[in-house]
Parts: sequence; C-alpha cells; structure tokens
Amino acid sequence: MQNKPALAADQVDWTALHNFAALRGQLRVSFSPRCNIACWFCHNEGDVPPPLTRQDRSQQPRVRQLDADAYLALINSLTNAGLKRVYFTGGEPLTSPMARPVLERLPEPSPDTSYTLITNGTRIRTHRSWLAGTHLDKVKVSLHYFSDASLWAIAGTRIGIDTVLDGIDVARDIFERVELNTLLQKENAHEVRQILDYALERRLPVQFIELVGTDFNEGRAASAVPADEIIAHLRTLTSDEHIEVAGVGQGRRVFRVDGVEIDVIHRDLGRHHVGQCGTCPVRLQCVEGFWALRVDHAGGVQPCLLRDDLRLDVNDLIADPTRLAQAVAGHTAAFTEGIL
Repeated sequence: MQNKPALAADQVDWTALHNFAALRGQLRVSFSPRCNIACWFCHNEGDVPPPLTRQDRSQQPRVRQLDADAYLALINSLTNAGLKRVYFTGGEPLTSPMARPVLERLPEPSPDTSYTLITNGTRIRTHRSWLAGTHLDKVKVSLHYFSDASLWAIAGTRIGIDTVLDGIDVARDIFERVELNTLLQKENAHEVRQILDYALERRLPVQFIELVGTDFNEGRAASAVPADEIIAHLRTLTSDEHIEVAGVGQGRRVFRVDGVEIDVIHRDLGRHHVGQCGTCPVRLQCVEGFWALRVDHAGGVQPCLLRDDLRLDVNDLIADPTRLAQAVAGHTAAFTEGIL
C-alpha cells in the first residue's frame, strides 16, 4: 500500500498537532516488530505481529530502515514540535539492537517531558546495567498472565512467569515509577484478582484494558471479556472512584485503593474521535480513538494502528528536522480534518 506524501511546508497548520500534545497525546516509538513471545492478541503497533509470522513465514513485518541516529533525530524533531510524552515499544523493545544506543542517548528531558519503556519484562534483568543510566522515568510492564499455564496459553512461550515477575522486581530497583497493564480475556479471567492483589501488595499502579479488536486477532474475538467483574470487585475495596474523559483516547474509570491508582479502560466510557474517524470503516471495532502518533522502525508515522493506509513515510525528511516536524504537523491536521 502506497504511503501518503508529505504536505508542502506552506500548507502546514500546527494547530492540530499542538492541540494533540496539549491533550497529552503520545508519541509511540517502535524499535522492532520482533518479540521473544507471541501474545495472540498482539497488534504490533500496526505491523505484522509475531503470532502470524510464526504461523506463516511468508507474513513478515516491514524491514527496519531507521538506525539509532535516525531515531534520535526523529524523536528530537517531534519533541521540539511539542510532543512530550514519549513511549518506547516493540514488539519487545529490549530485543532490538536499537534499544541501547537510542535510550542511552536520549536528550535531557525538560520538566514536561517523559520517557516510558513498555516491555514484557523478560529482558529487564539482562539489560539492567545500562537501563539504570538512561533518562527513562517510567517502565510499564505488560502482565497479562500470572502462571506458567496462562503465559503459555496467551503468549505461546515456555518462558516462566517467574522471569516476568523477576523483571518487574528489577525494574522497581532501577526506576522510581513502574506500572502494570493487563488485557482482560478469557485466558486470564481466573487470575485477574491475583494480578490486582500482586499490584496492590507492591503498590504498583495497574491498568485493566478491554480488548481492541483488529484484523490480527479477529479469529479469537470470543476471548474478549468485559470489565464489569473487575469494576464490581474494585468497588468492594474502595469508594474512591471517578471517570476521566479529558484529553485524547479512551475514557478511564479510575480507582484509588490505599493510595494505589487502578485504571479500567472499556467501551462504555467512550473515546476521542476526530474528523477522519467519522467515516472510518473500522470505527465500530475501535475502542481507542486518536491518542497516539506511532513511529515505526521502517520510518513511518501513523495516527491509527487500525489504518495502515494513513501511514506517512518520513525517511526522506529525517535529515531535515524542520521539514519533518512540518510534515507530521500537516499530516495530523489532515487526519483531524478528515481529508487524508
């Protein structure tokens, strides 16, 4: 599928990008589509996910185009343009040879800039020595399982749950803030309360998320479960509950149990949609709205993981940070105005 061309500089409207940043929109930077596990629901930030490649070797993700210098140039350009919440993802980002040379060279963050690593936790101990010297201020660990059996059922790996939990402990030793996220599904429904108890005992914020349906996981859509049960349980633990719908993306139901924040994201709270979403053919399957600009390892930027046809190729612009930022701003404006 052909990527959309960059807009000319004289067509740029910065309003949409600046509004998106002001509403706490994320810049999500993927180091690699590769992963050492293969969660069945993985959307891989819009690239071909590991489970599909395992099943059919002809289905391969894009080839990496960015080196460490290109990643850093792109991050600098877009953070200077106003995007301050930077999340590093994969696949599993710590499987990528780009992780260390990029994360070790991140620019000193301004007071309103944050760098977050999203990981499955299995490689944190291996890389702890250099991770401790980075400007990362948060690690978010995906904990969708709480036993070897559920880890196998969900991620298709013989890596044990002890490795994941050890990674969380190591992250807690290194970083001031560690958070967990758990996708609600039939495969882990019997363990959700255990995950919650684990988080509360260690005073780790945790987010419970309803499944986002994509073409990649539609064959197991029946595994999706609603958030009603965990919400009901949380209400037995606390009366401190409120709903946040400000900003971009999903509405959140936020609980505070003994000072620990527990978020629940589900369809009932709505989401932030913009112009292009109005006629989107997959809008009914979307529970996210427009909350992130995704940068992939092949040099693409896209506002929606479900719409690969909205991807902007910026490889030819990386050497010119001003034009790169202008192109992304123009693309964001076109997306929000529904004219891509």
